[in-house]
Formats: sequence, structure tokens, C-alpha cells
Amino acid sequence: MKIYLLAAFLFISTFTFASDNDWGRTGHRATGEVAEQHLTKRAKEKVREILNGSNLAFVSTYGDDIKSDPAYREYGAWHYVNLEPGETEYSTEKANPDGDLVQAINTCIAVLKDKNSTAQDKSFYLKMLVHFVGDLHQPLHAGRGEDKGGNDVQVRWFGDGSNLHRVWDSEMINDFQMSYSELAHNTDELTKKEVKDIQKGSVLDWMYESKALANEVYASVETGEKLGYEYMYEWFPVVHDQLQKGGLRLAKLLNEIFV
Repeated sequence: MKIYLLAAFLFISTFTFASDNDWGRTGHRATGEVAEQHLTKRAKEKVREILNGSNLAFVSTYGDDIKSDPAYREYGAWHYVNLEPGETEYSTEKANPDGDLVQAINTCIAVLKDKNSTAQDKSFYLKMLVHFVGDLHQPLHAGRGEDKGGNDVQVRWFGDGSNLHRVWDSEMINDFQMSYSELAHNTDELTKKEVKDIQKGSVLDWMYESKALANEVYASVETGEKLGYEYMYEWFPVVHDQLQKGGLRLAKLLNEIFV
């Protein structure tokens, strides 16, 4: 047992951009639940068929669940995307050769659209797509590579040691103390036009949006700062908004894939 735990720790710690939970289980499931509410009838049927009856919320944490299995080591870099210091535009020529979040989402889409993909591949890449679109909307997954997306920015969270990435991944969501379904069903009421406006753009556009937000998040703290109620009051609405956006955009992708 000790050997297994040590191996799992060593594997996780080798990621260039390590994270405890990405959006956390609750956040990922909330995004999956929002998406489920906005699927077309055909898309919902295809999702259930591919996932053998499971829904998007249920499979949304799969991308994290497999991290401790060495067989999936190659997908470690797919959870984040970093631009080189000074770079403002994403370049396929300079992209991480091991993959990144933009490449990951596009790969998942391609596999799901390919009529020759096996049922096993479709299931795997659909589960990964659900997870990765969630990751894309956690702004620090488009953060700075030099601090591992805020993992190296140490702060205090209600008196306990933490880091900026973890605060955004899970601690604000956990301290709000709502289930994933409560978070998903208490999002802003949007008109059809507002939904379409959120769904506009490409994966790359959404990445740039998250990166811009990441810059604001970095500017919101100083290393070692004590964070608590004031920070929660100011930033949790943004977290909640990002969960909804992720769900709406995931639904858009799935509706387009399963026309």
C-alpha cells in the first residue's frame, strides 16, 4: 500500500502544472450539470449512449480520477495551457509538444466527430472533453507556467496554508457549501440571446478570455496574503459565473458534434 501511494505521489508531482483537484469535484460536476440542461435531444441521447447511461456530471471528474494511473501519464500536460513570457497569442509552432488544454479539447472533438472512432475511444474522449472544458474555465489553468498556474503562489486561506491555484480550484467552492446540483441550478437566468452570446467564439477565444481573467486573479493577491471572507465576497461570484460559462460552452460543443 505504501509503495502504491508513493508511486502515485511521484507521478502526480511530475506534472509541470500540478493541481489538487482542478475545478474540484463539485465544480466540475456543476459544469457538467449546466451543460446537461442545454443539450439538444439528439446530443443528450448520444451522450447517454456513449457513456452507457451516465450523465455529464458523473463523468466530469474522470480526467482527474485517472491521474494516479501511470498508464495515463501522457495526458498530464493536457489540463493547462501556458503562453511563453511576453507572448500574447497562442502559436501552434510554440505549443507544448506534450499537448496542452487547447490541443486536448480539439483532439477530443476530432475523435468524437470521426465515424471510424471506436466506442471505447468515444467514451474516453467524451469524458475527457467534459473535464477539459471545465478546466479551461478555471482561469489559472491558463495562468503562468513559471508558477505552475498559481500553485507556487502561497497564501493563507482562513488561516490555513494554501496557494492561489487551490483557492480557485476548490476552496472557495467548498466553503460556499453548496452541492454541485445546487450550484448548477442557481446560476443566472439568461435569455436565449445571452446564452448564445456566451457560447460565441472558439476554444482559442475562450482560452484568451480565461487568460485575461487569470491576470486579474494574479493581481488580486500578494504572496503570503491572508484571504478569507472579503476575498470570497469579491471573487466567488466570478467562480460561479465561470462554472456556468463552462457548462454552456460544453453544451455548444456537444450539440455541434452530435448534430
